[in-house]
Amino acid sequence: MITEKSQKLFEESQKKIPGGVNSPVRAFRSVGRTPLFIHHAKGSHITDVDGNTYIDYVCSWGPGILGHAHPQVIEAVKSACDRGLTYGAPTENELILADMICEAMPSVEKVRLVSSGTEAVMSAIRTARGYTGRDYIIKFKGNYHGHSDGLLVKAGSAALTTAVPDSSGVPASYTENTLVALYNDKQSVTSLMETYGEKVAAIIVEPVAANMGVVLPEDGFLQFLRKITEEYGSLLIFDEVITGFRLGYGGAQEYFGIRPDMTTMGKIVGGGMPMAAYGGRRDIMDMVSPVGPVYQAGTLSGNPIATTAGIETLKLLKAHPEYYRQIDENAAKLAAALEKRGERTGVPVTVNRVGSLLCAFFTGRKVNDYDSATSSDLEAYAAYFGHMLEGGIYVAPSQYEAMFVSAAHSDEDIERTCQVILS
Repeated sequence: MITEKSQKLFEESQKKIPGGVNSPVRAFRSVGRTPLFIHHAKGSHITDVDGNTYIDYVCSWGPGILGHAHPQVIEAVKSACDRGLTYGAPTENELILADMICEAMPSVEKVRLVSSGTEAVMSAIRTARGYTGRDYIIKFKGNYHGHSDGLLVKAGSAALTTAVPDSSGVPASYTENTLVALYNDKQSVTSLMETYGEKVAAIIVEPVAANMGVVLPEDGFLQFLRKITEEYGSLLIFDEVITGFRLGYGGAQEYFGIRPDMTTMGKIVGGGMPMAAYGGRRDIMDMVSPVGPVYQAGTLSGNPIATTAGIETLKLLKAHPEYYRQIDENAAKLAAALEKRGERTGVPVTVNRVGSLLCAFFTGRKVNDYDSATSSDLEAYAAYFGHMLEGGIYVAPSQYEAMFVSAAHSDEDIERTCQVILS
């Protein structure tokens, strides 16, 4: 594998861009390698500037559920570009996409489109506080909700990878109203609610924690969160930036049968373009300006190109429910191969999977929370990453990210990937 062009571009990028990348995990630091600079992608494959082609399981960190450059999506986006890139005014596409979101997730009666998952969560939190008149928010250790100041506390994703769960530059006063509970630990939530419950505006949770690897909710945990928030008059916010439209067309709330008060979405809902959304019950969302007193705005919110990509992506997912069965079955094959690898090599591996999301933790422990997730052997993961990359398989350059399966992954792709895993 030749990476001369990637190495040169990375050297030059570090002179102009912090760390040479525009999102920390892309730097490959936790796996001790030089990042690949990508030239193009199609279907299930991604090709770097040196001409190396890989079977891709990063899928742009989740949006690529259809694979890269789906012809229907690309054609629609090209047509939309011909009509102009941005207007700063309402378009019919915004209504069409809003209708599709509300139909897919009945808990969302009204929705506001924004440009990133961070913005969606930040705005949802502000709306929850405005609606309840309360200041406190409960989040979970290892759950990542974007990089807004008030939520960058014991976060996951790249914050875990770099062993910096809290960020420099965030004043203590910005996080003093953020309470941190333990994922899958009901007692930790109960204790916080008994002390602060009357002041808690919302509990926000990744229904499947997918930024400390993939950690599933234990039986009854999400139901417990629904019940305790109702008891204290707090709101339950599902952060479905990753799980939305991935665990099923109706997201994690459909998959687990839970109806949250508010939902944040990103990645798939934008079809690969920079777009996200937040929504919820009508009475809550009517707190948002210009109807209500909670301010939120954005020049590129509801961008016509992004909404076009989102609409076409959701159209395809709705028209092809078999995609979800296919990616679930393929993810199960990969999980089985990873478990077999552990048996063959003697290196402890715990594989967590739900639908098309999976993660191999290099630990002998059951992984069901932050502490067990961080027990993984990072050197073993780095060796695994290098082995996969040399075999033409592109997986996340971080232990604490998910492996994504797309509808574009063929039987041949899955077979080849299993062969590399077991080689």
